[in-house]
Amino acid sequence: MRNLKLGTAILLICFGGLSAHADEAISVKVGYASLTASGDLSATGLGIPGTTLSDATLDLGRSNNVTAEVALQLGDSRLSASYLPLKFSGTSTLATNINFNGQTFTVGTPVSSELKADIIDIAYTYYLVNMDDAPSRLQLGIEASVKYIRADTSLSGAGVTQNASANIPLPTIGVRGRVALADFIGVTARVGYIGYSGNRFLDADAQLEFSPLPTLGIYAGYRYIDVKVDSSGVALNAKFTGPYAGAFFRF
Repeated sequence: MRNLKLGTAILLICFGGLSAHADEAISVKVGYASLTASGDLSATGLGIPGTTLSDATLDLGRSNNVTAEVALQLGDSRLSASYLPLKFSGTSTLATNINFNGQTFTVGTPVSSELKADIIDIAYTYYLVNMDDAPSRLQLGIEASVKYIRADTSLSGAGVTQNASANIPLPTIGVRGRVALADFIGVTARVGYIGYSGNRFLDADAQLEFSPLPTLGIYAGYRYIDVKVDSSGVALNAKFTGPYAGAFFRF
């Protein structure tokens, strides 16, 4: 009987400790991002060099899409998975001849264009500084991530449509930090980068979290992505920037 009571007491203590820190274990965020694109895009087909197309040529609009992130934090480690879909489209009249994926579109042709890119980001952070139990919280760590980008582009005009796609895995290394007043309000920032053979990928964002309840809250931030890659005949040298906002819960 004494062992049973002791075991029950230990289970209650462990469960109580888990409940007290449950808001720090798992978080789920769902938001909405509104980003603009600027830069150049080209596609090569049939061995024919493509014309570099600027955002002014394509007259791309904004990308407005739902985003999501799931994160697990255990002690000094944080593991997260996020999804950012981008979709830009526009119509314009060509001011010059262009070649896209082996097809020539002549000056004066009305064209419609589309650029879609799904970015899946798997990241691991190890906090070198982790004051997560103090009233004023401070976290600072090294973050390594792998980003998988699925890009699809198309250009249509004069009854002709050309499509090109590329799958691009990119590892990045960077830092993540957070300053907060308990769970009530906090600021989180992160940046990751890789550069190789003339290519680069820079991903940075900062967000403000407001949590009137321990398990529920809202957030808003700003995202900056600078990418220059040439893969599978698709060359992209562009920046994607803009605000985002959403809600989260944690347990």
